[in-house]
Amino acid sequence: MTDLKNKILSAVNDDLENIEKALFDNLNPFADIITKVANHIMFSGGKRIRPLLTVLCAKICGYQGELDKTISTIFEYMHTASLMHDDLVDEATLRRGRPVIHAVWNNATAVLIGDFLLARTLSIALSYEKKELIQIIAEITESMTQGEILQLINKGKIDLSEEEYLKTIEKKTAILIRGACRTGAMIANATEPEEKALADYGYHLGMAFQMADDLLDYTSDSKDSGKKPGADLREGKLTLPVIHALEKARLKNKNDDVKAMEDTIKKRDGITAVDFMLFNNLLETYGGIEYTRRMAEEQVDQAKAALDRFPLSHEKNVLRDLADYTLLRKT
Repeated sequence: MTDLKNKILSAVNDDLENIEKALFDNLNPFADIITKVANHIMFSGGKRIRPLLTVLCAKICGYQGELDKTISTIFEYMHTASLMHDDLVDEATLRRGRPVIHAVWNNATAVLIGDFLLARTLSIALSYEKKELIQIIAEITESMTQGEILQLINKGKIDLSEEEYLKTIEKKTAILIRGACRTGAMIANATEPEEKALADYGYHLGMAFQMADDLLDYTSDSKDSGKKPGADLREGKLTLPVIHALEKARLKNKNDDVKAMEDTIKKRDGITAVDFMLFNNLLETYGGIEYTRRMAEEQVDQAKAALDRFPLSHEKNVLRDLADYTLLRKT
């Protein structure tokens, strides 16, 4: 995992430096509180995958200009705003190993700075001549909001289906990453088949990314993930490892194990370290961990297959490596 990460970082070092500069420059003229609050989360270890995808997808289509870096910031600002709002709704305490924004400042600040970042994306998009970009941003904003609403409605829902879960992560995560990739193609004036291929790559990458992220809640510790283990469970979020394990236990009429899992889910903040360990054991017993990993691998395979339309290049190699890294990361 470390070797692949270092390989990717080495390959995109210049792009990442330019993205960091663009992210800072596009916030710097505004009020100090905006920059300070946004920087608390934005410059605290984020991987810049979304803006990097925009840049790489532009380049794989032959783009050689500089506009891609500025446009790419749209997707990091949108992502950051969603994290700020998400943490507030979930009453989270940690993000990337640091106290969440509403804990350092207050709820109103978290809401308003998140709203500002979303508004900033529109201002940046308006400087670009193609109205399709505004349409992409509108689609993403609407989709992400729907995803958050679905997640809120489904909190603690013991019988949440896999279909409902997939719909939620599509709206919360995959549509944003798809939009970042599609925008890169648009900047490069790519052909329609090329744009569709990159949009498909982004969609499947986004689905894999969220599945892998949901796995980390049960397979990593706070040192790796930057948040308390079992955070999703304590927030009442039933993700794929839990949904699948519950389904399998019910099919096998393992009523005691079903009840044990359901009782732990209902405890929410009252979940102890022992509760969490026993719950994890049941996820392993009923294949929830392995099933989720396998589903994520299938999405990665589909993402890489979407790149077959493009000839071999530096950018194609990095995009393929990013897809593989999705399954190996620990944060």
